[in-house]
Amino acid sequence: MIDKFNGIIYLIIYVAHFTILAFYATQLLVGTKKFMDKFAIDHTAAFMIRFLGAFFLAWILMAIYIMFVRPNGVEGTWSFFNLIFITHFVVTITNYYSKNISKLGVTDKFTGEGIIVPFVLLVMSGILCYGLADKIYLY
Repeated sequence: MIDKFNGIIYLIIYVAHFTILAFYATQLLVGTKKFMDKFAIDHTAAFMIRFLGAFFLAWILMAIYIMFVRPNGVEGTWSFFNLIFITHFVVTITNYYSKNISKLGVTDKFTGEGIIVPFVLLVMSGILCYGLADKIYLY
């Protein structure tokens, strides 16, 4: 398995990246009310919160498939890795804009989590795209 990921470092980053997403997916899908209360989100938004959590869960399921089921591992999976990278980039920029420029929805319960976590995930996914380039861009 380590060979499929060009070494232990990229495997650890891969697992850490999708573990962070699993943490948030669980909060969004299972602990929806508690998550919404933490960020002072009105409960009428539960449908959209779970909608977002479903995307996270889909990414996690794909990551598990690539890691454990797919015979070639990460080979030829450039579209998946690039989609994840672009999504983290867009979320980071959008959340930065929302907090610092438009200030829409910014309350006294605001934390930097909504900017810091997507940025960390962006860096991690960028490292994966770069470090696994010889495998993911194979096709």
